[in-house]
Amino acid sequence: MPYPDRFYPVVDSIRSLMDLANLGVGTIQLRVKGLGEAQAAALVREAVESVEGLPVRLVINDYWRAAIAGGARHLHLGQEDLATADVRAIRAAGLTLGLSTHDEAELDTALAHAPDYIALGPIFETTVKAMRFGPQGLDRIGQWKKRIGAIPLVAIGGITLERAPSVCGAGADSIAVVSDIAKADDPETRVREWLALEPAGD
Repeated sequence: MPYPDRFYPVVDSIRSLMDLANLGVGTIQLRVKGLGEAQAAALVREAVESVEGLPVRLVINDYWRAAIAGGARHLHLGQEDLATADVRAIRAAGLTLGLSTHDEAELDTALAHAPDYIALGPIFETTVKAMRFGPQGLDRIGQWKKRIGAIPLVAIGGITLERAPSVCGAGADSIAVVSDIAKADDPETRVREWLALEPAGD
């Protein structure tokens, strides 16, 4: 099973995490901003315990200390978090590491850490959070994939189900999805439609 899966949702609560896990989603990122160390530690412990025994890979966003202490196996860091993280400790704890990138300099920084995947975004306009970078577009996906080679490339930012085929066709191995599920009239149906995009044998 590839990591991360082609469909890679990002959620902000344990409840959403469990809803997706119970629908058979294979890789899910838990991204909850603004927590203190104690809150983050409690959240990670609860998340790890919640998915124990389920065939789901839980990716913790940002809170690398809590991820190590809480027994998480997968971590995602943005560039600002990477700048202050102890990557050696993260690797020593056996965690996989995914890294965000937005420009060539950030890609150079990410590649220096030999990540398990690299994320590029935002591909399209997004309202999920304020971004310092404008939309990257489909062409940039191909450029990134050419540079990173066998490292999986995750595309993120403004990607809908309808846009997914063009994103994959441009070279993305995985698509991180936020609003297209969270804002769907019927999130469960939308998740099932995303899961149906998985190519046979993938």
